[in-house]
Amino acid sequence: MTSTVPGAAGYGANASALASQYESITFAEVYRDLIHLFPTQPATVVDIGAGSGRDAAALARCGHQVIAVEPTGELRREGQRLHGALPIDWMDDHLPTLDVLRQAKRRFDVVLLTAVWMHLDAQEREVAMEAVAALTADNGQVFMSLRHGPIPEGRRMFDVSAEDTVRLAARHGLRCHHQAEREDMLGRADVSWSFLALRRLAASE
Repeated sequence: MTSTVPGAAGYGANASALASQYESITFAEVYRDLIHLFPTQPATVVDIGAGSGRDAAALARCGHQVIAVEPTGELRREGQRLHGALPIDWMDDHLPTLDVLRQAKRRFDVVLLTAVWMHLDAQEREVAMEAVAALTADNGQVFMSLRHGPIPEGRRMFDVSAEDTVRLAARHGLRCHHQAEREDMLGRADVSWSFLALRRLAASE
């Protein structure tokens, strides 16, 4: 059944093609500018809006304990099919509130939001940043990518700047310690990306 989450509009009907597109690029290629910041020792990771599970799978292979959160059932099933041999815990939940995930009262060393944030409007981003901060352990990191460019037909997206995102994160105790801009990984001339690494400081800092 296709998700009724507004930000997931257009993804369920094209899940197989989208999964193939996502899997055509590696996690290392996507996060080439931030990959040196990821933990090298086993850590707890939550991949929010995990899609086909490409990033969750790469991190699971590195020995991390990974939860993949994906609200679109068709994409979630594609991810489970493609990466079923890996110890990934798949979950049906969604931004902005992440109610199911937060009920577990867990905090994570890494929170991943790849090509997700621009699906939320300004009010939703306020709520979502609070939820993301609550899920991030002290000294944990949030890695985000933001898409800039024309909105594909049938999708719900908003123009979200890196600067606004950094300011919003700071209000919730997440400090940006790395920012990168880059071209589209699929070669679309009118699309570009911002990548952010945010860190949650311990209460004493």
